[in-house]
Amino acid sequence: MITSVLVANRGEIARRVFATCRRRGLATVAVFADADAASPHVREADSAVRLPGDTPAETYLRGDLIIEAARRAGADAIHPGYGFLSENADFARAVRAAGLIWIGPSPEAIEVMGSKIESKRRMAVAGVPVLDRLDVATLGEKDLPVLVKASAGGGGRGMRIVRTLADLPEAIASAAREAASAFGDPTVFCERYLEAGHHVEVQVMADEHGRIWALGERECSLQRRHQKVIEEAPSPLVERLGGDLRKRLLAAGRAAAAAVGYRGAGTVEFLADEAGEFWFLEMNTRLQVEHPVTECVTGVDLVGLQLDVANGRPLTGPEPGMTGYAIEARLYAEDPAADWRPQTGTVVRFDVPAADRQFDIPASGGIRVDSGVTDGSVVGIHYDAMLAKVIAYAADRESAARQLADALRRARVHGVTTNRDLLVASLLHPTFLAGTANTTFYDDISGLLEGGGRGGLGAFAERAGAVSAGSAVGAGSAVGAGSAVGAGSAAGAVGAVGAVAGPSGAAVGALIAAVADAAAERGPLLPGLTAGFRNIPVGFRSRVYALGDSEITVKYRFDRDGLTVDGLPGVALVRASGDEVTLDLDGVWRTFAVGRFGDRVVIDGPAGSIELRKLPRFADPADRMPAGALVAPMPGTVVRIGVEVGDAVTAGQPLVWLEAMKMEHAVRAPAAGTVTELPVSVGRQVTQGTPLAVVSDD
Repeated sequence: MITSVLVANRGEIARRVFATCRRRGLATVAVFADADAASPHVREADSAVRLPGDTPAETYLRGDLIIEAARRAGADAIHPGYGFLSENADFARAVRAAGLIWIGPSPEAIEVMGSKIESKRRMAVAGVPVLDRLDVATLGEKDLPVLVKASAGGGGRGMRIVRTLADLPEAIASAAREAASAFGDPTVFCERYLEAGHHVEVQVMADEHGRIWALGERECSLQRRHQKVIEEAPSPLVERLGGDLRKRLLAAGRAAAAAVGYRGAGTVEFLADEAGEFWFLEMNTRLQVEHPVTECVTGVDLVGLQLDVANGRPLTGPEPGMTGYAIEARLYAEDPAADWRPQTGTVVRFDVPAADRQFDIPASGGIRVDSGVTDGSVVGIHYDAMLAKVIAYAADRESAARQLADALRRARVHGVTTNRDLLVASLLHPTFLAGTANTTFYDDISGLLEGGGRGGLGAFAERAGAVSAGSAVGAGSAVGAGSAVGAGSAAGAVGAVGAVAGPSGAAVGALIAAVADAAAERGPLLPGLTAGFRNIPVGFRSRVYALGDSEITVKYRFDRDGLTVDGLPGVALVRASGDEVTLDLDGVWRTFAVGRFGDRVVIDGPAGSIELRKLPRFADPADRMPAGALVAPMPGTVVRIGVEVGDAVTAGQPLVWLEAMKMEHAVRAPAAGTVTELPVSVGRQVTQGTPLAVVSDD
């Protein structure tokens, strides 16, 4: 029987497994890379064993070190979590050979389902619908578009959509490189790509006595880069099309598990269409990231069932059904406006005030948070950029969506750029609320970036005209990034303090930051005096903030009448401190929390947040980059250089490829020109801001 569990993983999933182990009275063992020494999962475990090194290859992918750690710490079972070695059949065999209990399916089942090529063959024999594999050598225009797909692994890595035959060779090479890096297997294949489908999956649980449960279905159609962002149970597509589709899906899930003699928790993934047809994609032979939504609607602790099955206990009682609705949003350290670029840095503050539970099922509805970070956690380059999963459980779908949006909106996440405001906008989007969103939802996110939910300064902004960035600002105008706050402007944001930090939101954020900074800097006042009191007229003070490459200048002064902003009579200051500002906007009071760390200022409002950088009054010329310099957008490793010095390039042409957070990222030429410098080489580790190339404008 299991008495002590080592989790061969890190972050959120390790904390999740530990939570169930504590409820069961089991001892817990963590393993950690050097970069994770201060991670919450290490602090929470009963004991922890260091894996020397930082990269996954040195640490969490070293099965021999993990098994030795279990021996040293006295663990008698290993839970693999997800990712890393969770679907590695050789590791499962090694765990069993070492006399330890493997909390997962048999190595044989992992092996079959770990190959998307072999698993599809096996599913076809079992009568589960599949998409046919395409022969690359005979592909023609009639077959397009196609999806190049890694045979091993998952998580969206090693996948490329190909719409022209000319792009096929590079897509195959790029997908193979990414698959080799992430899974150690460069094998890829092609299949037909369905442009607008629904990603629907069935959670299965099977014991060694031959019983298989299908614990309902989930829909995970909102994806970027083939990675899930928002998941829910039950599926709105299945709810809309009726019970027959659910019956067929659950039956196919059970058949898939039975075809490989499955034991433990697994997920059978399908692509479905609006006609109610579906096709097998793959089976994940592990616990899924999105398992909490199934736990909420079934009331079942899936990790607990994994422990029971590993102990040889049978599944007893009727197969659990679904009650209510649960929606999960993955909070990532990434910038959706910059092609979903992962972000690194220190999470200065992480707080979701609405959370009722952590790593547990809300009894009758509420908000659950499963997170791998706390205040002070570092997001590095070696691991996935997910910070947390926020889950809402309610009696009906719309309530769950709105509760989740509100919980995210009120969260405080400082230190790294996140997709939080995009998640809020997605959950409140009419297409999502109608339950008709499919896998194309994030193909064009411009509307989500600009719109978002209503609230904060948004209502005020709706009555303001827009001015393009860098323009002079006239009466009644909203302020564009790069503009001074000008005459009569009702500097509002649409949907937040900027839905996802839009230009107008940046200007309002700068105003709030300036007022809060002024309050933080001033000393105690004499009784009866207001802040900034002068007995002679004074001019306006200026403060300059930056959002990316845009600069926003705010001109203000404190006088006998309170705060005066240059040409902005429509905004009044109610009160201000260093960490909170209340503004009167068109007769409505709005309160904003202000946090600061280093030269950065974060403003959290009723409908979102924005992070600005405080600029010095005088710039150091030594800090300037040469004209035409392309810099690394994140720390990473140079894996490919596609040009040489002297080559002519076109705007948007990829020049250098970086690998960071287990994915490839292309750095592209901003304009046509000639490559004049290439100061990096393949294999070099670079930090954020490192010059990668210089392109001169012809």
